[in-house]
Amino acid sequence: MYDSGKIIPGLIIFVLIITFPIWYNHGDAGEVPKPELPKDSKQCVQPAAEIRAKHMQLLNQWRDEVIRDDDRAYFEVDGRMFQKTLQNTCMECHKSKVKFCDTCHVYTAVSPYCWDCHLAPVETE
Repeated sequence: MYDSGKIIPGLIIFVLIITFPIWYNHGDAGEVPKPELPKDSKQCVQPAAEIRAKHMQLLNQWRDEVIRDDDRAYFEVDGRMFQKTLQNTCMECHKSKVKFCDTCHVYTAVSPYCWDCHLAPVETE
């Protein structure tokens, strides 16, 4: 190689610049947020771990069933009846968008489009 004296140091500098965010933070993404949970002990429509992982798929499924199929019926989970709606089912217990929804969405840098159509709940505090 004719310019190996320039290429090798250039590759090393390139690798250092590309991997800078990883080694600078030592792989730490920061403290995982703890959203404010409802004070009453009501159960969610699904187990907490499943809701954390798949709540957007559930909300998209509800949206499709309600808007496209006009299926606004209640559904039953463990003998309890729920309505397919973000505002009347989810936000009935999780009243604070800022203290519940936004804590995780900001942490994960996600901008959900729920509030493009739905009214954000009015914060009382």
